[in-house]
Amino acid sequence: MLKFSVKTLATTLLFAALLPAATAANLTPAALHQALSQKDTEFFERGFNQCDLAYLDANVSAKLKFYHDRGGFQDKQLFMQSVRQNLCSDPAHKPIRKLTAGSLRTFPLYNDNVLYGAIQHGEHEFYLREPGKADRLTGTARFTSVWLKQGDDWQLSDVLSYDHQDPVVSAPETVATSTNNKIAEPAASFIEGLLKQHQVPALGLGLINQGKLQSVRVYGELQPGVPAPANTLFKVASLTKPIVSLLTLRLVAAGKLNLDEPLARYWVDPDIKADPRHLLLTPRLVLTHQTGFANWRYLKPTKKLQFQFQPGTRHQYSGEGFEYLRKALEAKFGQPLEQLAKQYVFTPAGMTDTHFYWTPAVDEQRYARNHDAKGQLLPLEKYATANAAANLLTTVEDYSKFLLFVLAQQQEMPALYQQMQSIQVPLKANNGVGLGWEIFTGFSGGESMLLHTGKDPGVSTAAMLFPQSGNGYVIFMNDDNSMPVLEQLLPQLYLGAELWQRK
Repeated sequence: MLKFSVKTLATTLLFAALLPAATAANLTPAALHQALSQKDTEFFERGFNQCDLAYLDANVSAKLKFYHDRGGFQDKQLFMQSVRQNLCSDPAHKPIRKLTAGSLRTFPLYNDNVLYGAIQHGEHEFYLREPGKADRLTGTARFTSVWLKQGDDWQLSDVLSYDHQDPVVSAPETVATSTNNKIAEPAASFIEGLLKQHQVPALGLGLINQGKLQSVRVYGELQPGVPAPANTLFKVASLTKPIVSLLTLRLVAAGKLNLDEPLARYWVDPDIKADPRHLLLTPRLVLTHQTGFANWRYLKPTKKLQFQFQPGTRHQYSGEGFEYLRKALEAKFGQPLEQLAKQYVFTPAGMTDTHFYWTPAVDEQRYARNHDAKGQLLPLEKYATANAAANLLTTVEDYSKFLLFVLAQQQEMPALYQQMQSIQVPLKANNGVGLGWEIFTGFSGGESMLLHTGKDPGVSTAAMLFPQSGNGYVIFMNDDNSMPVLEQLLPQLYLGAELWQRK
């Protein structure tokens, strides 16, 4: 099921934050949010914080309507006058505006299916900046703005500025921002709101910042009235594959396996024994999805494994390939997959709460039961055997530790690490397959992204890793309504972290 999920999530990522701007006519919701988030940042930084009045004048509509809950109504003339006199007259006592991390939301406006504008809603904080002093918080407020398209740009036409509050001694919730080298974390209220809106019971979020685990949080409920704990267990579907991929590479690094040796030395599936193409199968072809197998044999009319093309000639996503590799590894080393993974991945990575299948060690009370798109609880299947392609049970913290362990391989096995995070099989421009990961390149600063997702009934998961910066994200959900949540959550993560700028 991963192939569909990868394409869907990759499309969201590409349009949301990473590649050159999409045209106005085909902006996705995420791309629109990205564009207007950048516009919000630029507008307030230049017009408000830097007092670039010429810029402000050019980006505010001549028919501006500005409603302030303390300052009354202003047209453009009064608005510009107020900015000039109240915000920009005394550089030694300068009001500064900062967006509250994770608060910004964007809603498109269409006329006959043509995008003509957007509504933007968020919260901001106001500070007083004085020479030689730290910025001092002076208040907070909410805002709702209407942006209208002007060719390829946007112009502010209507603003509501309301719910102005004086600063409190202690805030009820701390939200990390991108200051002090921290990745911005969306406000809990923002994520909880998304979960309620889209009927997603629980969401786990792990943030990795410059090679260190910054935070692990789980939002929502395990069941009505029971909050999901930080150590909630999630089924992560195809996020099993990166675990098995790294296990394979570490066996190669230890000199116990060769990436290009025939798997036929250790295992031949009875369904393809008579087909000489089975002699071409290697660990490398499995990790790059070039085995020639379908995703799963049970989806085919014959229910048998068979080649759909000669191995190594093209890419086709396949869970069968990883199961083939598992059987070969278990035969070669005389150990089950779970023991090999424990020795080469779980123990050295510090992963103590990850399981290939259900055993008495799996705490069912912490498990995030899976739900369909209507919010209905799905039957719980307690499978009792390992699958190299799916069904892993883990926590956000454990999988975040795994991503950190992946980064650590740059020192432990530099040559293999370079192959892992480099495109081995090109798919599209700035996109291809590495060893166990889908790779996206073309980011500013030469950065690239390793992506893998998981998708099963009631399971939606994603892991994203950026080797150059050492940043990463783990996102787990236990529901089929994940895409609208991701479309709003992902831009918040990228923009808040200030990782990527369009070329």
